Amino acid sequence: MNEKQLERMKNAKGFVAALDQSGGSTPKALKLYGINEDQYNGEDEMFRLVHEMRTRIIKCPTFTSEHILAAILFKITMNSKIDGKYTADYLWEDKGIVPILKVDAGLADEKDGVRLMKPNPALSELLKEAKERNIFGTKMRSVILEPNEDSIKEAIKQQFDTARLIIKAGLVPIIEPEVDINAPEKARCEEILHKEILNELKTMNDDDYLMFKLTIPEKANLYKDLLDYPCTVRLLALSGGYSQEDANKKLAQNNGMTASFSRALTEKLFVNQTDEEFADEMKKSIDKIYEASIS
Repeated sequence: MNEKQLERMKNAKGFVAALDQSGGSTPKALKLYGINEDQYNGEDEMFRLVHEMRTRIIKCPTFTSEHILAAILFKITMNSKIDGKYTADYLWEDKGIVPILKVDAGLADEKDGVRLMKPNPALSELLKEAKERNIFGTKMRSVILEPNEDSIKEAIKQQFDTARLIIKAGLVPIIEPEVDINAPEKARCEEILHKEILNELKTMNDDDYLMFKLTIPEKANLYKDLLDYPCTVRLLALSGGYSQEDANKKLAQNNGMTASFSRALTEKLFVNQTDEEFADEMKKSIDKIYEASIS
């Protein structure tokens, strides 16, 4: 584990840029950027275009370590290069930004109010590859739709069991059990989730470092006590479909919670912008998200 990166993630001010759209979400990300599906043929060209988009974001002069703590990458991005360096090395060596990798294999179908992570037999090999590419941490997502206690408990157990494997491999996992912002009983889902996370946290050693990425809760500061555990490096917030404006307003009410936004970060960035326009819009977004993250 890189101790300088761990110190940065523990104590530095800033937020995490989520640039980890995978195969299923990449077409939507490109469309929002201004590239429609009829403008490319096949996955190879699609991933080339999304890497160009991510490269433009990362190389943007207003995308700096002053406000950006870390960036979450997709596997193809990790294995692609920026200016002759693998993306993680470019982020850390040229930008001072910590590289993190999405490692889940996607979501299983909804069952009893949750979508668990799909089985991932390739995880061990991916973690080994991540270490070789100088990745600091990982991210994995499941989704909660209904306040079913047994199902939420199962989702959290799956997250923590996987997190233990990641910790053993020398990486710092981000546990992300997203509560759908449109869940009819969102607040109740969050109450159950909070309880189950605390139950699992009590079983962790102080140096079993991990992070959380959670939907901004209906009850402000609901998750703040997760930071009381020495193993908790960071408490992150996902935007979950909220607009940047709404996400920032909600985030600002939660002390100690730091943004890890994807669409809410890039919602005003478009392929046809000049580099100057792109950098200006990037700066506006970064400044607003940063202020919400440190409030």
